[in-house]
Amino acid sequence: MPIAPDYKDWTWVLSRPCPECGFDVSACTPATAPGKLASMLPRWRAVLRRPDVADRPDADTWSPLEYACHVRDVFTLFDHRLDLMLTRDEARFDDWDQDRTAIEQDYQSADPAEVSAALTAEGDQIAASFGSIPEQDWGRKGTRSNGSEFTVLTFSQYFLHDIVHHLHDVEG
Repeated sequence: MPIAPDYKDWTWVLSRPCPECGFDVSACTPATAPGKLASMLPRWRAVLRRPDVADRPDADTWSPLEYACHVRDVFTLFDHRLDLMLTRDEARFDDWDQDRTAIEQDYQSADPAEVSAALTAEGDQIAASFGSIPEQDWGRKGTRSNGSEFTVLTFSQYFLHDIVHHLHDVEG
């Protein structure tokens, strides 16, 4: 059964800590992203080994497996968007319907071991991408389809909150 789409605009996390997960992005930079990701990837792999990984806690919430599939895809998407920001002036991002992707890729039926391997590989890739950005490029810009504008710095912060928040969702 599909989950009700989430239409919230989470860009407010760039100006204040998240009251749900407690994460404060203010100390995050592209340079800190690799270390933060390195600390989270083992926790994601542990989640994917749980016997109840495919069980939804209720009808309106993704299972830990579905969240992990989403995070894997966030790693891939954000790495692509980061590349656009670094190679194009005033990059624009196509809309991404995460809920449609979850249905089309059948997140509910994914193999946890395969998801774990792909999540790790994609996480390592985006960590390397963030880690290679010189500070003078942190001000490069990109704009999401809804008009939200990011710099490479705020993009890294927004990205890290997303990963931390979803880990909080599945561990909490």
